[in-house]
Amino acid sequence: MSDFLTLPPYGLPKAEKDALLLAGLSELTAHHRAHCPPYARMLDAFGFAHAERVEDIPFLPVSLFKSHSLRSVAQEDVFKTLTSSGTTGQAVSQVFLDRDTAARQTKALVSIMGALLGPERLPMVLVDTESLLKNRRQFNARAAGIIGMMTFGRQHCFALDDHMGLDVDGLARFLDRNAGKRVLLFGFTWMVWKHFAPAVQAAGLRFDDAILIHSGGWKKLADEAVDNAVFQSRIFEMTGIGTVRNFYGMAEQVGSVFVEGEDGLLYPPAFADIIIRDPITLAPVPVGQPGVVQVVSLLPRSYPGHSLLTEDLGVIVHQDGAAPAHCGKGVRILGRVPKAELRGCSDVAAAKEAP
Repeated sequence: MSDFLTLPPYGLPKAEKDALLLAGLSELTAHHRAHCPPYARMLDAFGFAHAERVEDIPFLPVSLFKSHSLRSVAQEDVFKTLTSSGTTGQAVSQVFLDRDTAARQTKALVSIMGALLGPERLPMVLVDTESLLKNRRQFNARAAGIIGMMTFGRQHCFALDDHMGLDVDGLARFLDRNAGKRVLLFGFTWMVWKHFAPAVQAAGLRFDDAILIHSGGWKKLADEAVDNAVFQSRIFEMTGIGTVRNFYGMAEQVGSVFVEGEDGLLYPPAFADIIIRDPITLAPVPVGQPGVVQVVSLLPRSYPGHSLLTEDLGVIVHQDGAAPAHCGKGVRILGRVPKAELRGCSDVAAAKEAP
C-alpha cells in the first residue's frame, strides 16, 4: 500500500492498474477471510476460491454494514467507529477502524487532494457547524469528511451556526484577513446549496478566485431539477466561486474518493476503482452501458469493505482518455437505484427540513 500511495493518483493505465489491484484485493480478501468469521462464511457460501480478474473479487452489498458488525481486528484494536449518516429511523452503517486503516485513509486523501490543490495549505471555510465535531472516537460520515478535509486548509472558519444560519460577521472577518489570497471551501452539496450560497449572496459577500470541493446530497437537488451544470453556474452567480469540484465517496470506504476532473467526470485513484454491473445479472458491463456501481479499494484492512456493491447507478464514459493526467475510468454517477434508501451526509439535514 505504501508503494501505491507514492504513485501519481491518476497515472496508471488500465493493464498496469488492474494487475496491481488484483494482487492487492486478493490479499485483502484472504486477510478478511482469515480474520472476520462472518465474511469467511459468506465466501464459503459463494464457493469462492480465487479471482482471475478484479471483477471476480467477491463484493458485499453496502447495506450489510447496517445489519452486521463486520471487523477483521480485535475489539481492543478498534481506534474509531465511523457511522454513516442516516435519517431518523434508519439503520446506520458501522465501520470499525484500527490505527493502520485510519492512517492509510489519511495518506490516501492527501494523495488525491494534493493532485488537485497542490502542496500549499489554503485559508479554509468549512460549510458546516463546529459543534458537529464533538466525539472524535465515534462520529458520523459528515464529521469524518469535515475532519479529513481540514488537513488541506489553515485558518479554519466554520460558516454556519448551530441553527444552520450563516455566520456573516465571522466570514467577513475571514475574507478581510485573506484578501487577495486563494481560498478553499468544503461542504456537503445540499448544505452549500440551501444554507450557504443564498445567504452569502444576501449578505453581499464574494469568494472570487476560490475553489469549492463538495459531495453528497444530490438526491434532494435532483428533486429540484438541479444538475451539476446548474449547480456550478448558480454557485458562481451567488458567491463568485469559479472552481467547483464534486467528489463521490461513502462512509463504508472512507479515503477512496473519486474526484471530478475538468471534464465533469469522476476519476478513481490508483488504489481504488469502479466497476459497473448489470442490475439484473450483476455481470460487469462494457464502457458506455449504465448499471449498478461497485467500488473496490485497497484501504480497508480492519473491516471487509474492500469490495462493495453500492445502491447507486453509474456509467463508465471512457477508459484511459486523452488527458495524460487522468488515466483510468471517467465515470458519471446517474443517481440512486430505484427504491434505495435515502442516504448521504447532507441528506440528514435535508430530511430534517422535509414536512
